[in-house]
Amino acid sequence: MRLVLWALALILLAVIGISAQPLSQSQPQSQSQSQLQSQPQLQSQSQPRSIDLDTLVIKLEPLIQQMMLEGKIPSATVALVSREEIIWTGAYGYSNLWARTFSVPSTVYLIGSTFKTMSTFALLQQMEAGKFKLDDRVNDCLEEFKIQGEDLAHPVTFRHLLTHTSGLPADFGPHQVWGETVPLSLKDYLCKSCKLKNPPLTKVEYSNTAYTLVAYLVEKFSGVPYKKYIQEHIFDPLEMNDTAFVPRPDMEERLAIPYIVDSKTGSQVPTVRLKANVWPAGIVYGTVTNQANWLIANLNGGVYKGHRLISEKTFKQVMSRQYDQFVGRISEGWLNETTGYGLTWWISQRKGDTLFAHSGSVPGYTAFLVGNLDKKTGFAILTNGNKAHRYLFDLAVKALDLIEDCRK
Repeated sequence: MRLVLWALALILLAVIGISAQPLSQSQPQSQSQSQLQSQPQLQSQSQPRSIDLDTLVIKLEPLIQQMMLEGKIPSATVALVSREEIIWTGAYGYSNLWARTFSVPSTVYLIGSTFKTMSTFALLQQMEAGKFKLDDRVNDCLEEFKIQGEDLAHPVTFRHLLTHTSGLPADFGPHQVWGETVPLSLKDYLCKSCKLKNPPLTKVEYSNTAYTLVAYLVEKFSGVPYKKYIQEHIFDPLEMNDTAFVPRPDMEERLAIPYIVDSKTGSQVPTVRLKANVWPAGIVYGTVTNQANWLIANLNGGVYKGHRLISEKTFKQVMSRQYDQFVGRISEGWLNETTGYGLTWWISQRKGDTLFAHSGSVPGYTAFLVGNLDKKTGFAILTNGNKAHRYLFDLAVKALDLIEDCRK
């Protein structure tokens, strides 16, 4: 029955189109959207042609609905970015199937590992403050514990941490949100789990432990609790007012329920919300408009509304593929044989342009961000679908192409 209701909801949305929200129209907006529109926009020497949003949406919405049906995704929120603006948002499906709550652009989802890219900027801010260099040995900066199993001839560096080549394990350490256990402190977790599986640069092995260590290092170098540092140096400057490690009550009110597909019936069923020992690696909640703000900063050299997060030199490092020996499709198949890690972001070449991207996924949620550095366009999507990466990847590429096809 739930599957039938869900499909009917998608059909209803396709017919009446209530979810599409181009920001150029006089629709209710959140404070951050209104502020974004009221700011003067930077002008480049070569202005791109304007985008025909009406045509773009007409072509994009059927692709979104197809993605949701094929990926068995209950709801999705989408944002398109061009240069310094969010040019359009859309929301589709039910964020709560039982209550039949329609998703809206301010619906809150878990953003998962897309947050790793934000944590990376926090660490690089400390690098620019003179606390370390990318190719320094990490253990030289650790006092309360050490990375265990390291060969001094092949030390783990900060660059290794930010490219998943450190040899540290994936790990997760789940705890139910309403369960009786809680995540360990950063120090206690890392004392126990910061052990190499392989020497650095042996292979790319996705590591949540590495990004938990990143959080510890940000806290150690800055002398500020990690969550407070991220709030003050990432979320606040980018007006990411609806992004948080622990959702506020008003965010809980808008929270999408996580769903998985029952293997026996094929229907959508709610799953437990999780905390994790590696929470700095991606147990973070947010909205698609906040994700779009993060895209804007990355499309514009690390600058958001005149606030620079990292230097131009450091930003170029972030967006440069670090190890040519580790190239090829990442995660569930993104993007092509040119893909490799920059500093956390996935960097690819496509049609002569440089694309940066990252996904996020925990049970019941899948998120994705992608930006075209040359065209300065971006696509953000949050969903309460489970392991839906390849469907989001396919839609993202089509969306970026449609933006260019719909220029007037």
